[in-house]
This record gives sequence, C-alpha cells and structure tokens, in this order.
Amino acid sequence: MASGKDLTGTLALAVSTAALGSLQFGYSMGVINAPQRVIERHYGRSLGLLPQEGVRTSENASVPGDPSQEQAHPAVLMYWSLSVAIFSVGGVVSSFLVGFVGDLRGRVKGMLMANLLAVAGGLLMGFCKLWKPHVMVIAGRAILGFYCGLTSGLVPMYIGEIAPKAYRGALGTVHQLAIVIGILISQVIGLDFILGNDDMWHVLLGLSGAPAVLQSLLLPLCPESPRYLYILLGKEREAQKSLLRLKGAYDASADLEEMRREKEEADQVSRVSISSLLCSSELRPQLFVALMMHLSQQLSGINAIFYYSTAIFAGAGIGQPVYATIGVGAINTFFTLVSVALVDRAGRRTLMLAGLGGMCFCAVAMTIGLKFQTSYAGMSYVSMAAIFLFVAFFEIGPGPIPWFIVAELFSQGPRPAAIALAGFCNWTSNFIVGMTFPYIQKWLGAYVFVLFAALLFGFTAFTYRRLPETKGKNFEEIAALFRKGGKKAPADAKRHDVELLQLNASTSA
Repeated sequence: MASGKDLTGTLALAVSTAALGSLQFGYSMGVINAPQRVIERHYGRSLGLLPQEGVRTSENASVPGDPSQEQAHPAVLMYWSLSVAIFSVGGVVSSFLVGFVGDLRGRVKGMLMANLLAVAGGLLMGFCKLWKPHVMVIAGRAILGFYCGLTSGLVPMYIGEIAPKAYRGALGTVHQLAIVIGILISQVIGLDFILGNDDMWHVLLGLSGAPAVLQSLLLPLCPESPRYLYILLGKEREAQKSLLRLKGAYDASADLEEMRREKEEADQVSRVSISSLLCSSELRPQLFVALMMHLSQQLSGINAIFYYSTAIFAGAGIGQPVYATIGVGAINTFFTLVSVALVDRAGRRTLMLAGLGGMCFCAVAMTIGLKFQTSYAGMSYVSMAAIFLFVAFFEIGPGPIPWFIVAELFSQGPRPAAIALAGFCNWTSNFIVGMTFPYIQKWLGAYVFVLFAALLFGFTAFTYRRLPETKGKNFEEIAALFRKGGKKAPADAKRHDVELLQLNASTSA
C-alpha cells in the first residue's frame, strides 16, 4: 500500500499535463524576439512602406527592417513594439479572472476553456500572411497574452493543490521549468536557418498554440483538485476518489481531515474576494509577502536580460550574440532543474536569499564589466560571465518560487484572489520593465544595472526579515508563522516546532 507520499503515474501525468500550459507561456514569451527583423520587413510590406516579396528596386536597395539598416520606419517600429507589449497587456487583464475561471467549473475544466484562446491566437498568427500581418499578429499576441495570464495562475494553483506535502516545492517549480524550456525551444527554432526566416516565420509564431492542442487531449485524463472538490463543492467522496487516483492506495483520512478543518474555517466567513482580501488585516502580512516575492522576480532585472540579452551581449563586445542568448536559455533551464532538486531540501527561504543575494553581486559585476570593457582586455568576458551567473541565481530561487509560494501562503478560501493579485502584480511589473528598460539604459548607460543591484539588495533584506520557511508545513502552520511575526531565528526553531505541535493538538481536540 502506498503511503500517500509516493509519486504515482497519475500524479506525474497531471503535473506534466498542466505544465504544458507553462511551456506554451514560455514559448509565447520568447518566440517574438528572434525573428524581429524578418517580422518588421513583412510589416513594412503590408503597410506599403516596402516593395512586395520578390520586388527589389535600386531605390529600395537598403530598406527599413533589413539587418543592414539600424532603424525601422517609425510606423513599423510602432506596430512591432505593440506586438511585443500587447502580450503583457493581455496578461494584466486576465490575471484578475484566474479565481473566477478556476472556481467556475474546476481547475481542469478551467485550463480546458483557456486552451480555446491559445488555439485561436496561434491560428491568427499562423495564417497572418493571408491578410495584414501586423493586425493579425497583434491580435494573436493579445489573445495569447490573455491566455497566459490565466495559465500563469491556474497551473500553479492546480499543481499546488494536488502535490503531496513532501514534494510540493519540487512539483511547484515545474511551472517555471516548463516556462524556461518553452523559452529555450523558441530561441532554438527561431534561428534563421530553422523557422526564423522569411518563408517560415508565421509558422514559428503559429506554433504558440500547439501545446494547447496536446494539453486538451490529456486534461480529461487528469483528476480534479481534491481541495476544490471538498472545500468549495463539499463533495467528500469525489475528493477521496481524486486523492486515491493521485496518491495511490493509502489511508486518506489525515488529508480529508485537514481539508475538513479548512472547509469549516472557510464556511465561517463569506467568500474572499479581491477587495475583501485587500481589506483583511489578518491576511495582509501574507499578501504583502506574496506581492513582494513577485515584485522581486520582475524588478530584479531578469526581463531586461531576457528581452534585450542579444543587444547587451553585442554592446559588451561578444561575437555571435544570438548564440550567447541561447546559452542564457540553456543555463536558465539547467539551473531550474537544480532548483527542483534543492527546493524541498534547502527550503524556499534559503533559496530565495541565495538567489537574490547572488543576483545583486552579479549586477555589480555586470556594471564593472560594461563600464571598463573598452579600458581593460577581457572585460567583455566578465560581463558575459556575470550575465550567465545572474540567470543561474535567478532560477535557483526568485524564478520558480514566487509562482507556487502564493498557493502555500493562503488557504483555499483566499487563494484564488491572492493568486489573481499576485499575477496582476507580476504582469504589470513585467510590462513596466519591458517598456522602460531601453530608456533607462539610454539614461544610465553602463550604470543601468546599479539600479537593479539596489533593488535586489532591498528585496534580499525584505526576504530575510519577512519570508517564513514554508517547507513541509500545512496552511494552518504557515498562518501561525505569520501570526507570530514571520521568520524565526535559528535559536528559536525547536521551541517554535513545539509551539506548532501544541497548536495542532489543541485544534484537533
């Protein structure tokens, strides 16, 4: 008989199927960057600013959008910028709907409904050559952004609710792992000799909807979240069946009892909406920490690396910057795997501190490398090493942990509202960094990463003071940590564990 802590085939299927949405999120986020010049040329032709394919005149020997041309036509540049930015706008809007969609028919059916958006967005971009590419790509990117805003909340919510406590951290990082794998895939197949060329770029963009098709075929095989079935719908028998499918044959009474207590507590108060969560003094400490974790992820400067790494490498004097950018994607993936292995051993708080502190150090090193690259030989390699290490430290902690720690900090009642607010915070700060970084870079020059170093130092200090360790703890224990004032000093650890045991004993009594 299984212990209820084992990793079963059904659990692996459910987690990997849900993570296909995260893979699509990463692919959609990274796919637009590699074929930028190719897309700009097609935008120019669609707008009548460039000759059609196969037509070339002496007057147009050098045209906006060609690799040899530094600046695209202002109209083309505007539509290109909108193609990139509209993705985040869609995510900001839909992040508020995560709780509604997840609770409407369940987590599994919520992901199924969202897949209709992904397929629609992919088809619009895949067939964009048939009409006006700039209109269809922007529309497709907006729809996919809306989809990704939903999936960035639904996937961590579902995985967090079905994962056994012993593996909650490792399985929670699968969301981020799938995202970075999606980014890496888009970078590789976006090379000009694969799909990032004049003939195949629309196929490259259209593949953004492909994972949704596979996920739609597999989701009906996945059990619904037991916590959703019991706590929200009151279906104890169905919740028990789901638990047995996910964890194998075991005594589910302890898990059902924990859910029963959580349901009783949730039934005593009205449904926790976003506005009531914002006004709740009891839940405010958890919400503040959750939002700060997502801010630390996005305001760390990591998206400046992801969005503009090719330009940064070129500015640092690196030959073949496109391949250096793919190297960043590979390191991204490898160190997310490291985080999967470490998160349930070292703990969330430890990895967040190590990641944020290491990124702060790398931001300083990056600044030194950029400042003195023309004065001292080898400084370009210092910049490149600092970028690689920056990404490595990000994926150890700040990359994966904020996505699933929100589900750990909140019980079933306020969890959808908390995930919606965290998603809104994440997408909004993502959009702000993506839009403002070129201007900040122009303003600060080689000192641009000093700003991120200062922010990272502040986030490290906040994490040390306010983030409790959630490894191996249930929702009642985590709530007790916040009631007692956040993190515990190492000297108080044993005394704190005794207090938690006493608290649980009195609750059970």
